[in-house]
Amino acid sequence: MSTPTRAATSGAPTAAPSRGFVLVVLAALCWGTSGVSGRVVADRTDLGPLDIAWHRLAIGAAVLLAAHLLTRRRAVAGAPLTRPVAARLALVAAGLAAYQLAYFAAVASAGVSIATLVALGLAPLLVAVGAALLGHGRPDRATVAALAAALTGLGLLVGLTAGASAGTAVLLGGLLAVGSALGYAVVTLASGGLPAGVPVTLVGFAGGALLLTPVALAAGLRFTTEPVALLTLLYLGAVPSALAYALFFRGLRTVPGAVAAIVTLLEPVTATALATAFLGERLPLGALAGGVLVLAAVAGLYLRRLGTPAPGPTAPGT
Repeated sequence: MSTPTRAATSGAPTAAPSRGFVLVVLAALCWGTSGVSGRVVADRTDLGPLDIAWHRLAIGAAVLLAAHLLTRRRAVAGAPLTRPVAARLALVAAGLAAYQLAYFAAVASAGVSIATLVALGLAPLLVAVGAALLGHGRPDRATVAALAAALTGLGLLVGLTAGASAGTAVLLGGLLAVGSALGYAVVTLASGGLPAGVPVTLVGFAGGALLLTPVALAAGLRFTTEPVALLTLLYLGAVPSALAYALFFRGLRTVPGAVAAIVTLLEPVTATALATAFLGERLPLGALAGGVLVLAAVAGLYLRRLGTPAPGPTAPGT
């Protein structure tokens, strides 16, 4: 909460909102590598979606715990763990577990492009609806316009890409991706407004891993020693997990959830580009217009955030 204060007194009133926006963008770009990483592991080993999701959460939790222990002396005093805060953290953990499991299952069924496009394409709409139902107010006109442009772009991407595929696998993957979008929306809505001293990323990943552990053990949790797959799992847990979610949750301190959800539409664009380049998942040329619309929506939001004054000092959690 001290950042807005510094921005207001240093003559740079737009620093906090723009910095938060950039953090969310960086998180989305990191997330865009998740699907390809999971696919690489699945192709080289016998690990299934549940195994990959568990490894991602467990490795991410270990990395975050190590970072927390190394930096706790310099950290701000933690916020009190009230019942509402504990409930929000439980929702974040459950949402992360559901989101990861459903996402990697969708990737296995329908491929990286379809799974990521559907999951992240629905997320902004679900976040906006959820925020309105929770009494957070309706999104402003600029956010609605950006959402409409982004969803139109994703509609072109999904429609044209899915049109080149057939079979029940794509339909099943799409349904799993819808479940992933629900989990993502829960994480975004539950984490917004948490006090700055709460280690939400660490608690979310550790809690998510704990929730998945009995399910994974019951299903026969599998491990691997294949060098490339093992390195990819370590990357998956460290970069698009621990680092990306830390950036995302920090960015949410100054970026509204509805805006952040639209910005993270950069993830499916990144994932689709990587899947096309490295996995041979061909994207029709006409779908490129959809990608341009998504990028235009994010760029428009960024320019608007640059002109938005940083909020004044507020009490934690407001």
